[in-house]
Amino acid sequence: MTGTAPTASRTLRPPPDYRLVASIRPLTFSPYDPCARITGDTLWWAARTPIGPAALALQSSGGELRADGYGPGAGWMVEHADAIAGLRDDLTGFADLARSHPVVARLAAQHAGLRLPATGLIFPRVLRAVFEQKVTGKEAYRAYAATVRHFAEPAPGPVSLLLPPEPAAVAAAPYWVFHPFGVEQRRAETLRRAAAVADRLERSADSSTATRALLTINGIGPWTAAEVVRVAYGDADAVSVGDYHVPNTVAWALAGEARADDARMLELLEPFRGHRGRVCRLLEAAGIHAPRFGPRMPIRSFARY
Repeated sequence: MTGTAPTASRTLRPPPDYRLVASIRPLTFSPYDPCARITGDTLWWAARTPIGPAALALQSSGGELRADGYGPGAGWMVEHADAIAGLRDDLTGFADLARSHPVVARLAAQHAGLRLPATGLIFPRVLRAVFEQKVTGKEAYRAYAATVRHFAEPAPGPVSLLLPPEPAAVAAAPYWVFHPFGVEQRRAETLRRAAAVADRLERSADSSTATRALLTINGIGPWTAAEVVRVAYGDADAVSVGDYHVPNTVAWALAGEARADDARMLELLEPFRGHRGRVCRLLEAAGIHAPRFGPRMPIRSFARY
């Protein structure tokens, strides 16, 4: 890493089997995410922390993980670097649960180094999740990237990244600002409502509290809430109920059934309660998908809300 010197730094020592790139993959929205970048064995990630804008570099080398923070929020970033990297992920009890199903046991062994990140920041995830509602991944990314660039504010540090938009600026923007980005009024208004209460959301003490707060916002349902808390809090039990593909994937992997609804998905995941979201993440990491019938559908999820 060259250029601007970091404001704060820290060296972490992850478990021997830890895999940085696999663990932090949920923090990026495609290789072209304007707020995040993976270059080799380094994650660059920009965010608005409670004490100011910052960028974090997480670099894996020689069995260690170096965390460098840039900008006013560098100290916060470095302090939370272990959580962001997934090193606070609590796998207690999962090994015993995984052994109860041969597929889950195999995936848990194959992806033993995968951890669930916890950013501690809610609104950036809300921004992405709302844009992912009921559209393809390509459409969602276009809306997300265009919105970030519309409110463009450079992130600190030597790598050219943009900060996620300030919630107050999003709340103040009329809904038609988002139309050129392919966002209809319903999702635009949902995002603006969430932005208006972002401060309250960020004060949520835990995943359960945040979920309850999110579900009070018109336009945010169980799918969006789960997508947010799984990454903001590292919630290993958060299941994206209402997804187009996930019930089929779970049913195919765990029961050999090519199609399922939410109720069947939850029934199959029940033996893994406490780690149901982790099982879904393992299926995703393994690239498991149910067989396709009829016209091809995008692999990215179609969500209700």
